[in-house]
Amino acid sequence: MNVRKGDTVLIQKGKDKGKSGKILKVLPKENEVIVEGLNLVKKIKRAKTEAEKNESILVPRPISRANVMLICPHCKKATRIGFQIQNGKKMRVCKKCGVSFS
Repeated sequence: MNVRKGDTVLIQKGKDKGKSGKILKVLPKENEVIVEGLNLVKKIKRAKTEAEKNESILVPRPISRANVMLICPHCKKATRIGFQIQNGKKMRVCKKCGVSFS
């Protein structure tokens, strides 16, 4: 998987199309990512005692890796990722500007 925790991505499909956010968690087995503040759904939190009330909270749900595109930190454009060997390490490279980032 070519995206990592902390990367900024652009949503390509779904209800949040065109919005960008930071990756909170990567789920490689499911090929999904969780993006901060996007793809939120309401979840009812039940009261544990009679004194408390039920409340609805917004929870981020996973989105398919195929529906997000990495935003290059150098050129600030949504781009595909290439790989190059630099100093014996495999580095991610922006396909638009050619700058490598970790």
